[in-house]
Amino acid sequence: MQRSKIRNSRTANLPIYMNDYKYNRYMKTLKPQDILILLKLITYKDATFVIKNISSALKISQSEISESLERCKNSGLIDSTKKKVMRLALEELLVHGIKYVFPVTPGERVRGVPTAHSVSPMKELIVYNNDDIFVWPHPKGTVRGSAITPLYRTVPEVVQSDEELHQLLAIVDCIRLGKRREVELATEELKKRLAYE
Repeated sequence: MQRSKIRNSRTANLPIYMNDYKYNRYMKTLKPQDILILLKLITYKDATFVIKNISSALKISQSEISESLERCKNSGLIDSTKKKVMRLALEELLVHGIKYVFPVTPGERVRGVPTAHSVSPMKELIVYNNDDIFVWPHPKGTVRGSAITPLYRTVPEVVQSDEELHQLLAIVDCIRLGKRREVELATEELKKRLAYE
């Protein structure tokens, strides 16, 4: 005789499979680090990668990388083999959704690592004064500016040895900040970098 499963009132109306641990573990919504991981994969130019190398480069655990890739696969941002970024889908998310999904509001002036239009390639495209500098807070930062929350806590540290990733994240921060002209310029730059070769 089979034992019946006891279901609590919060999950009583869900199908049985939705109460499954594995389902709940992977069917969560995107997290900010998923964007960071996808952008890191873009820097590999579709070359084969090893999760261990991404983990080391981004200072994110291998298990978190694996879970992120599963979320990205379920969201249509990476293919079924979890090896190839779906660039058009990522572009659409970044251009039209990132400022709503992971919004940002500039904070107080702090020391940190420059981002948005305070770093290349955006600083060559946008005229700004010293009061408009944006940074990811970091104790070893070389610039003072308005604090911007990075997509993941390790970003200010890992970009110091990865210029291409730094530039991609800065472009995304321009879009997250949401000023019209800056968003247009950042979108053009992002499309160039995501263009399939």
